[in-house]
Amino acid sequence: MKVVIVGGVAGGATAAARLRRLDEQMEIIMVERSDYISYANCGLPYYIGGSIEDEKALTLQTPESFYHRFRIDVRTHQEVTKINALEKTVTIQNLENHTTYVESYDKLILSPGAKAILPPIDGVTHDNVFTLRTVEDTFKIHDYIQNHEVKKAVVVGAGFIGLEMAENLKEKGMDVTVVQLLDQIMTPLDKDMAAIVQNYLKHQGIELLLETSLTKIIKKDEDTWAVLDNHKEIACDMILMAVGVQPDSQLAKTAGIALGIKGAIKVNAHMQTNIEDIYAVGDAVEVKHFITQKDTLISLAGPANKQGRIAADHICGINSRYKGSQGSSILKLFDMQIAATGLNEKEAQTADIDYDYAIITSASHATYYPEAKNMYLKVLFDKADGTILGGQIVGYDGVDKRIDVLATAIRAKMTAYDLTELDLAYAPPFSSAKDPMNMIGFVIENILTDKVKQIHWSDVKDDEKAIILDTRTQLEYQRGHFPNALHIPLDELRERLIDLDQDKEIQVYCQSGLRSYLACRILSQHGYVCKNIAGGYGIYQQIEENKVMQSTGMRPCGIDEK
Repeated sequence: MKVVIVGGVAGGATAAARLRRLDEQMEIIMVERSDYISYANCGLPYYIGGSIEDEKALTLQTPESFYHRFRIDVRTHQEVTKINALEKTVTIQNLENHTTYVESYDKLILSPGAKAILPPIDGVTHDNVFTLRTVEDTFKIHDYIQNHEVKKAVVVGAGFIGLEMAENLKEKGMDVTVVQLLDQIMTPLDKDMAAIVQNYLKHQGIELLLETSLTKIIKKDEDTWAVLDNHKEIACDMILMAVGVQPDSQLAKTAGIALGIKGAIKVNAHMQTNIEDIYAVGDAVEVKHFITQKDTLISLAGPANKQGRIAADHICGINSRYKGSQGSSILKLFDMQIAATGLNEKEAQTADIDYDYAIITSASHATYYPEAKNMYLKVLFDKADGTILGGQIVGYDGVDKRIDVLATAIRAKMTAYDLTELDLAYAPPFSSAKDPMNMIGFVIENILTDKVKQIHWSDVKDDEKAIILDTRTQLEYQRGHFPNALHIPLDELRERLIDLDQDKEIQVYCQSGLRSYLACRILSQHGYVCKNIAGGYGIYQQIEENKVMQSTGMRPCGIDEK
């Protein structure tokens, strides 16, 4: 059998290696238009920033090493320009000498990936305007910084690449402004969790302009200016366009292969397209969301690797199936860690799921062990049975292992009750006896079993029908509180029940939600109607600080990692 693979990196290279492991006699040809068949795409910003110093570390396999290990015919600087599905051939152009030739195949795997979106605005082709998608892009940016005095940079787009580049450029001593069209950064996050990150970015000296778009790039003498839709102009030395990617599916389209969302290639669970003997994998394909089973587009390295393996399996007669993506991802920003998996609120609403969420603040490990740091955990669950639908975590330590637990729970279709029973590793430097994953399970269990009713900060209203009750200490209350909140410390509550009107709903909060939960248990057993304000004052404070930051441009105060 002869298999031709179009494109390398995560999907194509994985498929090629898997094919060879399964069939030593198979003829395998990989055609890659660049010079790099397998590289660490996610590590590119860190080479620019200097965290990764050796450029060779970015290259996982070279054409030579791939051939020596797997005996795969790798053809770099060559591009497949046409697919003839009836004759089962591809036309290939040699990009070095511009000659073309035809290659036959028994099976064809398309792994063209995605390409950076470059908006059609004036000035976008200037030599100091960049995108970051390939190794070549990385070296181009790196060399420009090395050879020019770059003091100010504008990053357009606040997704993963945009924020990673903002961090790395800032670490190189530049003044960095991030311009974001949406009203928040990082669309996998809900607005309340994004607010925490936005405050932190400002604290790190990153200028963040939300609900703002770049309209054009102009040159004034030797200076470059980014012109925004509010008519503001920002002087800068370089601009990075990181507004997103789109599937590179033109080859598939011209071959008559069916396309779906945003032009992504439609495939079935075996990664087969609608044309016989043609498969597609990676960032160019449309997938099913694991939770909703709706068509979606998720461009991540993990799914691409799995899809390459599944396509190779099916070609070799193994009935492997791709069961869907859930978008598990994590980002490092300076000392902060931000992670998400599964559905966020917007996605749950679009899917018409009857959901709720719990949000807590929890220490990364035992608080009596040095350097415990807070993390914010938000977990969405199905109100009917407590099935975990998605989650987001923002913190400074231990975020990665908690999001992986949550991702595993979603894949196993576990419920909040299952989270309470997880037997997780514990020692003071790593966790608490009740891990944050157990704690978020307990909180959701209490909601599901009606031991406590909750209200979200956005639904809290200061009116005559309710009393907003602050159960924190006097010092905490003096530092800041909900408007018109009545202050009764938790330890004084039983003796001061007379101060509360039993005909009104009591909406209770503390800093993180634990003390207010205890207060609600006391109040409900004394005949009061009580609701716990989810996330406590900590989340409310972050959101209010973010509002101030966006309206005034001031740096927020009170950002505390401990």
